[in-house]
Amino acid sequence: MYEDRKEQALATWHSLLARPEIRMTAQEQYEELLRLAEEYLKQGFIDRDERKVLVTEATRRYAQAVTGVGEGT
Repeated sequence: MYEDRKEQALATWHSLLARPEIRMTAQEQYEELLRLAEEYLKQGFIDRDERKVLVTEATRRYAQAVTGVGEGT
């Protein structure tokens, strides 16, 4: 049961990373991804190393979005 909840939580996180909610800015998406990563750590779904990977991935995506805006994309 625990593994199912962890898989669902991570699927939700990756879904938000790939497809932000309608009208969600890059900053809002980034903040929500960080909030979810922290919540998953608190709930025990992930450990600190896994959280670090999620935060790094979210930061990379946010940086791409911000850079893309500056380049007119």
